[in-house]
Amino acid sequence: MQTLDKTQAKFAQLAAHLREVTDIESASSLLHWDQSTYMPAKGATARGRQLATLKQISHEKFTDPKIGELLEDLRFYEQTLPYDSTAASLIRIARRDYDRAARVPATFMSALCRHQADSYEAWATARAANNFAAVEPYLEKTLELSRQYADFFPGYEHIADPLIDRSDYGMKVSLLRPLFAQLRQELVPIVEAITSQPPADDSCLHQDFPESQQLEFTRKVVERMGFDFQRGRQDTTLHPFMTNFSIDDVRITTRVYEDHLDQALFSSIHEAGHALYELGNSPEFEGTLLAGGISSGVHESQSRLWENMVGRSRGFWECFYPQLQGVFLRQLGHVSTDAFYRAINKVSRSLIRTDADEVTYNLHVAIRFDLELAMVEGKLAVRDLPEAWNERYKTDLGVVPATDSEGAMQDVHWYVGTIGGMFQGYTLGNLMSAQFYETAVKNNPEIPVEIERGNFTVLHDWLKQNIYQHGRKYTAVELIDRVTGSPLTIDPFIRYIRHKYGEFYVI
Repeated sequence: MQTLDKTQAKFAQLAAHLREVTDIESASSLLHWDQSTYMPAKGATARGRQLATLKQISHEKFTDPKIGELLEDLRFYEQTLPYDSTAASLIRIARRDYDRAARVPATFMSALCRHQADSYEAWATARAANNFAAVEPYLEKTLELSRQYADFFPGYEHIADPLIDRSDYGMKVSLLRPLFAQLRQELVPIVEAITSQPPADDSCLHQDFPESQQLEFTRKVVERMGFDFQRGRQDTTLHPFMTNFSIDDVRITTRVYEDHLDQALFSSIHEAGHALYELGNSPEFEGTLLAGGISSGVHESQSRLWENMVGRSRGFWECFYPQLQGVFLRQLGHVSTDAFYRAINKVSRSLIRTDADEVTYNLHVAIRFDLELAMVEGKLAVRDLPEAWNERYKTDLGVVPATDSEGAMQDVHWYVGTIGGMFQGYTLGNLMSAQFYETAVKNNPEIPVEIERGNFTVLHDWLKQNIYQHGRKYTAVELIDRVTGSPLTIDPFIRYIRHKYGEFYVI
């Protein structure tokens, strides 16, 4: 009994120490959220310093040798517990995170965080001015720091593997390159077939839609989906994102274009999908390393599932389109449900990833994935990135950006993160979303009918039961197999694309 008491006391020590780290990380996330929403522009320098300080403190606390000792002392205790128990899972996830973090000096993480804050501000200014030269030195530094980070993990198969592992644990270049190639082989002929046919008319989306009315409608939609405004909020920003400070404080952002209706609408649904995942975590995970999502891929699967398979479905708009028409009667009163449905699902060879349709989206991701691999491999210099970007868009999508703001500066990821490991999660998420949704409908055939009625409870409850409540307890590979009964495959996604777009086009 005394030994058990000592073991439980050590587990309590570990949990308490980890809670301090998560609290610091939550404070850091709050500062990031403020920087992207309401912070005055001239606060950027101080904010970078503040974020760097918090990052160094949290990293030092998490990599304290005492944590390693506690994890080692608890190894036998972990083995006596069921694999999926909360205590065993917390020890297992803490050990995995600790082993990774302990390899990286706190001073490096502080320098990286400070640079990322500075780089974000430089990107925001340079992107607005279409001035890649202004942000090029920051990107050079990011590349240097990204390579340094990878070097803390000697023995990797590919220099990008440690960077990919940060957001998609267990994924490697050797696994992802063939997956992207297989997906591209399927998608390119579909894209060519669709774009050779008359395009859908989406002019109804490009009218005057006042911002306040858009935001009010999107609020009602995400609330109907299950987003709890007592536990979250929505704000506007340059690049939409979701963040959380606790299980009961999850925030989403959107961006509004008054001449482009579907921007705010679908970015809100997308980010709400992320938020529902966080809000659905088991309450006992609050303040622990088990709270959150497993990986960027699994997280993205939830946002894409809600945005596309639900939010862009015909059934969804059978319910919501009359309400949207009521808000924008002048603009949409003469537009039929079918015409609107076709407009929001228009397929085109576009320039902007976040605007891309479901069919072409993964080609955008593949371009970014290949370019960042080329940069970390030393095969592509930062100064040559815009040219390489434009060439790939011409080759793969048949379009060329008119400006670098539409090209190499389009996404924030390389300017606020690392180069390597930043984009594969989007395609993984698309594939997983189809596999999860196909399984959900197989188990609950009434889901499409319930969506048409504006009732998302059956789907939401299934997702909470099978995915959300588990937080980070399982790896992505374990979760996919546990939920769907098979490993990750592109087949459900391709079936979904062919079925849905086969209604509009000959493919």
